[in-house]
Amino acid sequence: MNTLSTFERDMESRAVGTVFLLRRDGSVLMQHRDDKPNLCRPGMWVPPGGHRNPNEPMAACARREFLEETGYDCDDLRWLTTVIDDPGGGWPAYPLYVYWAFYDGKRPLHCLEGQALKFLNRNEAKDYPIPPLIFELWDRVLGVAFQRAQK
Repeated sequence: MNTLSTFERDMESRAVGTVFLLRRDGSVLMQHRDDKPNLCRPGMWVPPGGHRNPNEPMAACARREFLEETGYDCDDLRWLTTVIDDPGGGWPAYPLYVYWAFYDGKRPLHCLEGQALKFLNRNEAKDYPIPPLIFELWDRVLGVAFQRAQK
C-alpha cells in the first residue's frame, strides 16, 4: 500500500542527489553550472548532482550523477541529510539528498557537464556565486567528515 500523499509523490518525483567530494584540507569539488536560462541556478557553483530516475535509490542516483558529470566514481558515499531546497526564480522546491565522500587524490576528475570543476576551500568560496544552502551543507559535511576522521 502506497502511503505517500499526492504532494509527497510530486516532491519525490523532483528529487535530486548531490555529492560533496572532500579533500583532506576541507576543500570541496564544485561545478560551475552552465549559464543557460532554462537551468536552475545558471552560472552558480554547486556540488555535482542531479535528478533521480524512476525507482532509482537516492544513493545510486547521487553516485551516477556524479560519475556522469565528473568521470569519478564515488564508491564510498556517506549520507549526510535530506533537505527541501527552494531555489526560487520560478523553480519548484525539491528534496535534496546530500551525500559526501573523501577524494582519493588519485583518480582524475573531468568536467563532463557545466563550465568547470574546481576544488574550492571554504575561505575562497565566499568570492563565488554559491547558494546559501550550499554553504550550510558544506559546514555540516566538514563537521561530520572530520569528526569521523579523528575517531
